[in-house]
Amino acid sequence: MYTEAKPRAKQKGYYQLSTLMLFAFSSAFFPRVLTLLKFPSIVALLHLGIVPWACIFTLSKTKVKDPNQIAAIYELIFALLFFLGVNLASAIINNAGIINVCLNFLLLCEHFLFLLIIISLSLTPEKLIGIRAYIIFASFTNTIFAYIQRYVLNLQRLPGLEDNIKGVFIGQGAGHVVGASVALTFGIYYFATAKTIPIWVRTAVLLATFWHMNMADAKQTLLVFGVAGGMLLITKFKNIAEALKYLIGGVLLVYGFLWCMENVEAFEAFNTWMRPEIYGPDGEATRLKMATFRVVPTFYTSFLNPLLGIGPGHTVTRLGGWMLKEYEDLLKPLGPTIHPASAAVWNEVGKSWLGDQSSMFSPLFGWAGIWGDLGLLGLGSFLYIWSVVWRRLCVNDVSRFFVLNICAFGLVFSQMEEPGYMLYVTSLIGIMWQEHQCEKMMNPPGTSVDKLLIPTRLKSLKAWGNFLLRKTKNFG
Repeated sequence: MYTEAKPRAKQKGYYQLSTLMLFAFSSAFFPRVLTLLKFPSIVALLHLGIVPWACIFTLSKTKVKDPNQIAAIYELIFALLFFLGVNLASAIINNAGIINVCLNFLLLCEHFLFLLIIISLSLTPEKLIGIRAYIIFASFTNTIFAYIQRYVLNLQRLPGLEDNIKGVFIGQGAGHVVGASVALTFGIYYFATAKTIPIWVRTAVLLATFWHMNMADAKQTLLVFGVAGGMLLITKFKNIAEALKYLIGGVLLVYGFLWCMENVEAFEAFNTWMRPEIYGPDGEATRLKMATFRVVPTFYTSFLNPLLGIGPGHTVTRLGGWMLKEYEDLLKPLGPTIHPASAAVWNEVGKSWLGDQSSMFSPLFGWAGIWGDLGLLGLGSFLYIWSVVWRRLCVNDVSRFFVLNICAFGLVFSQMEEPGYMLYVTSLIGIMWQEHQCEKMMNPPGTSVDKLLIPTRLKSLKAWGNFLLRKTKNFG
């Protein structure tokens, strides 16, 4: 008369898939900590195999039933396959190695594969809260590491100065920017979504992550967040009340920040950018930033190059910019191809007196790399992937802000190809989407996921079990 066996077996399967998802996340978020513990450096690349395998395994095992969930999965898969096809076409006409195609696709799309894992899970509210708790644990760990590096180990006094404050991204070239980006993203996420936590605690966490960014001297992170906030504001113009709310908040933040630049010593570093003469049409910053768009067309050999670029990994993506050379000994047996366009852009960096001032002025940034490698078709297909995420998976302004953040980071450096940062942000987007899915199916609709685990009117253990069974039956 009581048939619990089947639901429990299915639930156990989902638990295993969610654990696999967290393992895939950890493989990209914590490898630098493992290398600090004397693990071989190859551990930093294992996520490139773990995440795709975990994605394929999850898609083959999951049994989602919600039509909106299925539609989102299918459209995201289609968009990824289309982008992969553009990579292959570009490689064929430019004689690029097949390893270039694989690595370029993974560096640009690994986080989308991870997002597929998250949205392919049918999670109980209890398990969802457990996943969120792990991500929050990882977030706090990153910022705690930064404070230890600054105030206990005093790494800012060693060669590299503030760039040594990297959080869990120890030993990574741009680890200070990645760590600060993750921290500030977490601060905003926690402040906006942890509604059951007192406001003063959330504010303290937000300020702690902001100070992490300042300790690491990752100035561009704050600028990018400001640009993303401005873009989000533009999307609110159709709603006057919402637009005014964001506009007033933005003006107050900008005014406060400018005051700090002039009056607080810790903010003086931001004055590095306050030189109007370098931003004109012929200004040094403008010429250096646009160098890729001047250099790459000089290597065109076909009428198809404007559409398909000069080959994956052949210009200034992370792969072509430095990864192929950095891992040359490891990749050489696989037949990678290196194009002189990459060196030509680097020469432009070396010739400019701004080349070593800030990554803000670098011509090796995400969108330029995609355009150079894959042309207009590659750029369009990549934007289509993000449009799927925006339309299908962004359920609130926080997740939309994070997408715009990534797009803004793509104008600065190679942040769109940093696995630790990208998997972290997409994990938050996926978690918020899963919470939205759960809340839609609650009784009454809109009930907070957290409240599902506090059935205060239930006294007995049997009543608790029946409550959870009733609430989770729609998720199997």
